[in-house]
Amino acid sequence: MFEDFLYLLRRNGLKVSLTEWMALMEALDKGLHGSSFTGFYHLCRCLLVKSEADFDRFDRCFLEYFKDVPFQQEVSQELMDWLNRPDVLQDYANWDEEQALKNMGLSEEEIERMLQERMKEQKEEHNGGNYWVGTHGMSTFGNSGLSPKGIRVGGQSMYKRAFRVAGERKFRDFRRDNTLDTRQFQMAFRTLRQLSVQADSAEKVLDVDGTVRDTCDNAGTLKVRYRSPRKNTVKVLLLMDSGGSMEYYAGLCSRLFQAATRSNHFKELHTYYFHNCVYEEVYRSPRLRWDEAVETEWLLKNFDGSYKVIIVGDAAMSPYELREKQYQWGRGTYGPSGLEWLERLRRQFPYLIWLNPEPMPSRPDYWTQTHWQLGQIFPMYQLTADGLEAGMRRLMVRR
Repeated sequence: MFEDFLYLLRRNGLKVSLTEWMALMEALDKGLHGSSFTGFYHLCRCLLVKSEADFDRFDRCFLEYFKDVPFQQEVSQELMDWLNRPDVLQDYANWDEEQALKNMGLSEEEIERMLQERMKEQKEEHNGGNYWVGTHGMSTFGNSGLSPKGIRVGGQSMYKRAFRVAGERKFRDFRRDNTLDTRQFQMAFRTLRQLSVQADSAEKVLDVDGTVRDTCDNAGTLKVRYRSPRKNTVKVLLLMDSGGSMEYYAGLCSRLFQAATRSNHFKELHTYYFHNCVYEEVYRSPRLRWDEAVETEWLLKNFDGSYKVIIVGDAAMSPYELREKQYQWGRGTYGPSGLEWLERLRRQFPYLIWLNPEPMPSRPDYWTQTHWQLGQIFPMYQLTADGLEAGMRRLMVRR
């Protein structure tokens, strides 16, 4: 039964063994799916999927194979089409302090229940207001609104206040959605050290244990073995954005910083901070105080091309902040633009990557065009498990 489903899973890279498949058949025979389609889905996923990273792949296969089986969507397609329309105006958004406090007092369970009620009641489009599912306004449902708490339905995230997204494929690129913890950062940095040992293998040292073992295996005839030295040779320069748009990712960046500072995989680690873009000065702490400023010129003179540079930031700023000449208050003149400073960094450091917590925009707008532009200049990776792993490998490749 469902043999074609088994082969579909295997064709899409899911390693489902025959034993696991037979266990599923036995579970179905005992009625563990509860005679429901949803129960059948959860039973299949429980028995056939070994890793959370494969949840999305399984979901896609499941939807493809059972595409003709009717099921109830959380949000109707008609409503989603309207909420995703690009021509919805923003003239409906009016801040209501009393409604904001009321929304903040609602629990997530109450908001979930209220959404189910609205789905049964709502028959037409709504913009603004504080009750229906719509755009803008103070409602806890919809998108582009001003409510400090709620469920996003359709559209794009603006203020990142929603605690979940309705109708979202929860396990889409699960590893990318997974919150990186300190251990994952440490494992990535460990990979960087291991790879550096393999790459810097020109110098050899005598492997005493290997030599003794090989000589014994060679009937007493001396056979000398050498190995790569286990020296901690990796030098890292970490540049982190401390601008206002990075506050949402403060926890993620804090875990990255903790993993880097606690790691014993680096010979040297130097951390500096900047606001939105690197200009004439960087700072020793995220507070960006003037008395902790370090001239970027000094940085370029004292760190040579052997350093591996990791820039962490969302690359979000007004275009003029990146492209226009910056006024230097200390000198009373205009100095290089942020883009020119970044170009100098790129030219000096052949081992350089940019880790960005935001995904690359498919259609750049005013606030994301700098993200897109810098992504064309630097090897930029999303700050996720997959992106971090790819970035560490890229650091071992000289431009």
